[in-house]
Amino acid sequence: MKAGAGLFSALALFLLMGAVYTQRTRPRKPTRRPGTTTRKPSVPKPAVPAQPEPQEPTDFPPPILGPPSIYPDCPRECFCSPSYPNSLNCENRNIRVIPVIPSRTHYLYLQNNYISEVTAEPFVNATEVRWVNLANNRIHRIDKQVFQKIPALLYLYVHRNQLKEVPPGLPASLEQLRLSRNRISKIPSGAFSKMGNLTLLDLYHNQLSDSDLGKNTFRDLKSLMQLNLAHNILKKMPDGVPSGLIQLFLDRNRIDDIPKDYFKGFTHLAFVRLNYNQLSDKGVPKNVFNVSTLLDLQLAHNQLASVPLFNGHLEHLHLNHNSIESINGTLLCPYSLQADMSDLSVVPRLRYLRLDGNHLSPPIPLDIIMCFRHLHSIVI
Repeated sequence: MKAGAGLFSALALFLLMGAVYTQRTRPRKPTRRPGTTTRKPSVPKPAVPAQPEPQEPTDFPPPILGPPSIYPDCPRECFCSPSYPNSLNCENRNIRVIPVIPSRTHYLYLQNNYISEVTAEPFVNATEVRWVNLANNRIHRIDKQVFQKIPALLYLYVHRNQLKEVPPGLPASLEQLRLSRNRISKIPSGAFSKMGNLTLLDLYHNQLSDSDLGKNTFRDLKSLMQLNLAHNILKKMPDGVPSGLIQLFLDRNRIDDIPKDYFKGFTHLAFVRLNYNQLSDKGVPKNVFNVSTLLDLQLAHNQLASVPLFNGHLEHLHLNHNSIESINGTLLCPYSLQADMSDLSVVPRLRYLRLDGNHLSPPIPLDIIMCFRHLHSIVI
């Protein structure tokens, strides 16, 4: 009986091992023969033409249109205030082309847009315009005929644009002309002729050289009070500047010499700025700044080694960042220190003196204090 049970157990174990063996996975046959792999030939894709870089005016944002105005002639790109019916406000509107200007307009504001040229068509009926602001656009051309349409224009602001020359045909009525921060390198002959009413001419930050300023360039500007030629490439003092000028700004040029009698003919000159030039003692005559009308003289950031003589009426003197090593108050004082200083009319009027950035060190010389009794501030 026991032998039969053992035989039965051995038979069951044999059958179980056979079942496990039959369940082993057989290796799969390769689907492709080694070394005979083939690929479908690649079909070349058609060449896609390169897209050109976007050009203006596609880069510009769309013009900003306002709601309909109570004035039927008011352009949608502008704003016409009922409180100021003579003003046309078109600034900051992404305008590319100047709209038609209503005939009632006296004040035209077109600054901070994308205008590239100014033509005469929009101004056909705008004969009463007195003030035009075209600042901060992209203007490279202004038609001569524009100013024939607005003969009573008083103020023209075209700063921060791309003009390469002073616009032709400027009206004789102009009182202020602002052309700063352009690319002007040319002033056409007669550009300022018959402009006897102009009081302010701003040509700051352009590309004007000595050859661009002739002796007669400013000849007809009899009423000119402020001339700004700073930040150009001048090497000489400009010729033919009107004698009635009050403010002359020549900072940031390359001027290294001032003619001896340059300021002699000026009758009202009060402010002269020559900062950031190349002036040295050699190029500054001894008494060139001894001008009785001069109130403010700025000669900072030059190469001066001594303090130039000046008139007792001068109130502000900027000599910072030069090469000055010493100050002799006795020589510098416009009047003798032995004179009677009880009479305040003869006391020098200097109130502000800046000398920092030189080769000086405190204390301030006593003769400076004794001479300039009105001195409120000195920077050393």
